Amino acid sequence: MSEITTYYLEMKNVAQLNGKDQPDQLSVVEVENDQFELNRFLYQLVGAQWQWTDKLALSDDAWKHYAEDKNLRTWVAYSQGAIAGYYELSKQDNGVVEIAYFGLTPQCIGRGFGGYLLTHAINSAWGWGGTERVWVHTCSLDHKSALANYTARGFEIYKTETE
Repeated sequence: MSEITTYYLEMKNVAQLNGKDQPDQLSVVEVENDQFELNRFLYQLVGAQWQWTDKLALSDDAWKHYAEDKNLRTWVAYSQGAIAGYYELSKQDNGVVEIAYFGLTPQCIGRGFGGYLLTHAINSAWGWGGTERVWVHTCSLDHKSALANYTARGFEIYKTETE
């Protein structure tokens, strides 16, 4: 098995954001009614291609507990009526918000959606009252442009781990 490198990135001030404009054919909507089945579906739809496996074995009860946590918020991106991607924000202690999951569906990669969806996620994180730091992690299993998108939007790497 080859080595996997994980990159931890942070943004300590909204002024670091280098946003991208919204493409005409993309809209982003917050999920306001918790549906654990939707969170599980989005995780599988987007994550399958990137080997997201940490939540695959969760029971319905565990998914329900996860999705209904008051410190979790979910947004879904749509293009031409179909799901284009999603992201989840997790509010942690001391004003910290993690972009817990972020990604596009396979058919929407390469269409210029990633930069705007990440901009939306960052703005949503900073807009969540009391936010003082936003962070995210990615790894070498992710899309080849993922790390570049994070740094282009203004995130800075603060830790790297290789397994």
